Order: sequence, then C-alpha cells, then structure tokens
Amino acid sequence: MDTTAVRQRTARPGRRGFLIGAGGLTLLGAAGCGGAGSTDSGGGGKARTIKHKYGSTEVPGTPTRVVTVGLTEQDYVLALGVAPVGVREWFGEHPGALWPWAREALGDDPLPEVLPVEELNFEQIASLETDLILGVNSGLTKKEYETLSEIAPTIAQAPGHADFGAPWQDIAAIVGTALNVRKKADTLVRDIEKLFDDARAEHPEFGGATALLASSITGEAWAYAEGPAPGFLTQLGFDLPEKAEKLFTGKDRAPVQVSTERLDALEADVLLVGVYGPENESITSKPVFKELDASKEGRVLTMPEMSEVNGALSFGSLLSLPVALDAMLPRIAALADGDPDTKADKADKAA
Repeated sequence: MDTTAVRQRTARPGRRGFLIGAGGLTLLGAAGCGGAGSTDSGGGGKARTIKHKYGSTEVPGTPTRVVTVGLTEQDYVLALGVAPVGVREWFGEHPGALWPWAREALGDDPLPEVLPVEELNFEQIASLETDLILGVNSGLTKKEYETLSEIAPTIAQAPGHADFGAPWQDIAAIVGTALNVRKKADTLVRDIEKLFDDARAEHPEFGGATALLASSITGEAWAYAEGPAPGFLTQLGFDLPEKAEKLFTGKDRAPVQVSTERLDALEADVLLVGVYGPENESITSKPVFKELDASKEGRVLTMPEMSEVNGALSFGSLLSLPVALDAMLPRIAALADGDPDTKADKADKAA
C-alpha cells in the first residue's frame, strides 16, 4: 500500500497510569465535528467556539504558539502545519517528545519544550507564552483545566468520550477547528480513511476474523476494546473476540486488567501485545500464555515499548497511522493467513 501521498500532505519545511489509560482508547468512529462548533473561516481568523468536557472555549484568530498537554496532539498540530512550542511527554523519550514521523514533520523548526507526563507544570506552560492549549487526548481534571484556562484558551477532552477516548477523527476535527484549518484536517482524515478502505479491499480475509490488542505493563496483562490501536484493527475489518468482549462491562469500555487465570480471554485470530518493561517479565514469557492457541499457532505479534511499530500504533494519529499501516499490514496478514505452519515464519519475515 502506498502511503506516500498522505505523508506528503502532512510534511512541513504516574507514567504507568498513562500507559494503562491510554494504551489504546476508542474505536475509530465516523469522522465528525467531535464537539467543534465551526469550520474554516478562511484567513480572517474568525473566533471559533469548541465544546469539550468542561464546557466550551472560544478560540480567536489563528493560534501560532500552541502547547499540547494531551498525549498525542503534537502529531495533529504538526500535520496541520503548526510547530508546537510545548509538548507533553508520553513515552519514548525522543528529543522534543517527538517520534520519528513527528520529527520529520517538524522540519527545521526548533524542537518544542518537553512537559513532564506525571504532573503538569503550570509555571513552565505559562513561560511559553502560548495562545492555545490542547488537551483533547488527555485526562485533565476540572481544576487543571481551570488553571490552564487562566494561561490561555484551553480545549479539554472531547465531549461524549472517556478520558483519552476520543477517536482520531474527532481529535483531528477539534484541533483543525482550533487552529483555523478545519478543511485541511478533513482532507487528511479522508486520505487516511481511504488507506484503510484500500487495505480492507486488499485483504478481504480480515472480515469476520477476530483481533485483539493487549499489553504487558510491568508483567500485568491488559486488554483494550476502545482506542486508536483497537480501532486500527476494527477499521481493517476485524471483530473483537466474543470472550474478550465480555471483559468490558463498563459503559466506556475502559481498559481491563486480565488475571493470569483468565488469559484465555486473549484468544484471537490475531493478537497484538505491546510489551512495557523487561521482556523476560512480560506476560508473553509466562507458561500459561504460551498455552494459548494463538501463541502455539504463531498468531501473536509482540511489540517492544520502544519499537517504532508500537509507537505508531499507540499514537494512532494523522501522522502515525500511515506509518503503522505500512509496518503492520504485512505482519497482520501473515498472522491471519489461516496457515498455522507458516504464520510465525511469515510474521518474522514481514517484521
């Protein structure tokens, strides 16, 4: 699949708690306003009113000094042509808290200042003289939102979704509206959705098969029904396994810790496991995991924390989704090909 055109459009001259909470939240939904109350107003900079979890915020003009306090908004800001001045670290510890696809989009602009993931430093944010603060893909408390709003117009979590739970299309719409480039955001969303359409057409065998995202965080197993990474699998045509579906009983289908005794709930035609922490302590190294049919038949792909594929899938953004598709599609096809004798070998070669 050729994702070059999409990349050209975006080109420009408690850590553990964050990993659990944002390891992949919210299915890829239909592109929509996601609470944004306006579209492009051209070059005039007409004020836009954007709804969010804690009310609504008016954004005047065209912001240029943007700080992102969510986990992935830096990718959206860069894709839409703005270099952020402050970015919150999630994981990876790359310079400027930018993974390779975002660093490429930054071009020759200076690296943004890095904000710590564990706790917001309001003095640091204020010192950046920002004219817009974005926390769409975040878990901001109301108190944090109110404090940030005293510094600059602040957009909190998208309404109608769990914290860290807005679909990537909605994040794109909100960020695009806030930056006064909504039409560009909509175009990029359509481009990426076309890539998924092409992938499904290329791999009709994904339809009706099951796939699941799990993670091993300091040796504990977690499963995900909602989010960019699970949504990545859904938009490729996969279904969530029935046994895994029963794990998610909350209304927001939040991530669920899976006990060793219930690891069979991870059974799927394709099982992706992000590994955070030492690999020899991962759930994938445990005998009970190795007894899963998915493990014995080579239908598991482990993704080390710092691997680009894990980062791209986890970010699930305008910039990282084309990267994830390029890297993941041949591997997923190898896992799902229905041949237990070749799945593991094919996945290794694809990697």
